[in-house]
Amino acid sequence: MQTITKKTVIGYGVIAALVVVFDLLSKAMIVSHMHLYQSITLIPHFFLLTYIQNRGAAWGIMQGRLGLFSLIGIAAGIAMVYYFFKSQKEQVLLRLGLALAFGGMLGNLYDRLILGYVRDFLNFYIFGYDFPVFNVADMGVTIGMALIILQFVIEEYKVWTLKKSMPK
Repeated sequence: MQTITKKTVIGYGVIAALVVVFDLLSKAMIVSHMHLYQSITLIPHFFLLTYIQNRGAAWGIMQGRLGLFSLIGIAAGIAMVYYFFKSQKEQVLLRLGLALAFGGMLGNLYDRLILGYVRDFLNFYIFGYDFPVFNVADMGVTIGMALIILQFVIEEYKVWTLKKSMPK
């Protein structure tokens, strides 16, 4: 097993920290300039800033389960750190995905623990569908998970092509 260098940890730590900083700063700007449930149209019929307070999980499901979602966030964070340190140097997408998701988890965990809700404000209408309002932390988690899945798909594809090329 290879060891992860301090430089690697710092590099990916900076990525996670940037997600947290952009998330918390964007939320602070929205809260300081908008009232709860206020919407500002930026691109008509497509993109609005809509300030809401989400006391549940994704799409506002399971409202009021602050303790549960905080515990899930902490457990997920521990798992992300564990898998980061178990990852291989070549697994750049996995490491980047874990850093982005970890930063996103921290941003929303901060809101849950300090405020008791998550501040959401990015509101898109996609093909007439009002997509659930989200924030920068959610983007970190979503993009991070997509990169992690992509890493596994690439690795499975490599194994599959190697098996196909081997004589029978």
